[in-house]
Amino acid sequence: MPLVRIDVVEGRTDDEVRRLADTVQAVMVEHFAAPERDRYQVIHEHRPGRVVALDTGLGFERTDDVVIVQVTQQGRTDDQKRALYAALAERLERDCGIAPTDVVVSVVENTKADWSFGLGRAQFLDGDL
Repeated sequence: MPLVRIDVVEGRTDDEVRRLADTVQAVMVEHFAAPERDRYQVIHEHRPGRVVALDTGLGFERTDDVVIVQVTQQGRTDDQKRALYAALAERLERDCGIAPTDVVVSVVENTKADWSFGLGRAQFLDGDL
């Protein structure tokens, strides 16, 4: 049950934001074993200057097209994570025109006990999911 937070700098059209979100979801389904209707995304648009993402000494420059994707999930392998990183860089460039150097991804681990999908219940723990 990945929860995806996507942070971008303001300036994209509604269609561009939707394409970005749809592309991220397609990668989640294809490379991260997310069920088709398991789509939980929060998109934050920030004023220019409010997203700071330096290159960590890798020698490339980021632009205001930078996209930061944070995925909260459980149980993915290192190989699945590597596939996610590669597919997001490739697909966001192909489908959204975002340079791979402008794609930052962070995967956050949690457990089944860390989820409630509504009704004040822990559906994973209670056997509903």
